[in-house]
Amino acid sequence: MTRSIRGFHHMGILTRDLDGLERRFTEFGFTLSPRSRHLLSERPGAAPVPGCTANLCVLFGGSYIELLGIVDESAPDPWHTKAMADEYEGFRILNLDTDDAEAGDRLLTRAGLRTSGVLGLEREVDTEGGPRTMRARAVHVDGTSTPEGYVGIAQHLTREYVHQPRYLAHPNGARGIAAVLVVAEDDGFDAIADRYARVLQARPERDGPRTVLDMGSGQLEIVRASDAGEVLPGEPAPSKSYLAAMTVLVDDVDTACATIERSGTATRTTGDGFFVSPCDAYGAGLFFTTR
Repeated sequence: MTRSIRGFHHMGILTRDLDGLERRFTEFGFTLSPRSRHLLSERPGAAPVPGCTANLCVLFGGSYIELLGIVDESAPDPWHTKAMADEYEGFRILNLDTDDAEAGDRLLTRAGLRTSGVLGLEREVDTEGGPRTMRARAVHVDGTSTPEGYVGIAQHLTREYVHQPRYLAHPNGARGIAAVLVVAEDDGFDAIADRYARVLQARPERDGPRTVLDMGSGQLEIVRASDAGEVLPGEPAPSKSYLAAMTVLVDDVDTACATIERSGTATRTTGDGFFVSPCDAYGAGLFFTTR
C-alpha cells in the first residue's frame, strides 16, 4: 500500500515569548533560520493574509522544529493560534509530511477525522539568491478530535527555500528527529493509538510502556498517562493527553550534552543519551540520542 504520510514534516513549539524561545534554542546549540512572518489563508482557495504569528526553524533537511510565536495580538488569526496558546503554550503542533495534500486529506477523512480542507501558507524568506516566497499546503485536523495536540499534514511546494544548506549544521551536532512521544489519557489511549495506526498505515508494536508506530523515517510513540512516569519521571502534565517530547538525533551525545549544560540547563542521563525537561525547553521534552 502506498503511504500518503511519509514521516514528520514539522513539530511546533508555541509561545507568546518568541524572543525567549529563540534565545533558549540558540543556547542549546541549534542553528535557527531567520525570523519570518506568516501569511495564512482562512479557507481553501482564499488568498493568504498577514497573520499574528512568526517563526524560526531548526532545520534538518527533512523535518524541522518550528519555534512559533504570537508576535502581534491585534493581527488576524485565521488559524486560531491565539486560542491554542490560551489553552497552554508549549509543544502543541504535530504536522506529518506528504507530497500530495489532497490525498492526505482524503486519508484523514477516511480515518473519521474532520479536516479544514487544503489550505495555503506563504512566508517571505531570505535566500542566498535574494528574498523568495516559501509556499506550502496544509490540512488541519479538527482539534476536538485530537485531544493530544493540533495535528495536521503539510506539503512543501518550495522545500529548497526552507531547508537551505546554510542552516542545516548545528553546533550541538543535531541531525534529525527520530521520534515524537505522545501521552494519552488511559481512557482515550486505545482510540488515539488506533487513529494514528489508520492515519500512518502502520502496525502498532510494543516497546516497554510505549506503543510504537514506525513510519519508515521516524517513529510515533504513544504511552498511557498512568505509565508516563516510567518515561518522563517527575515531569508535569499540561493536559490529560498531550504532545510530550521529541527525540533529536545527534552526532555525539557527549558533545550535545556539554553544549546544553554550558547554557546552565540541567540534563538527565537516559539509556542511550540524555533528556532535557520541558520545563527548560518551553514545554517540549527533548531526548537526545545517536540512534
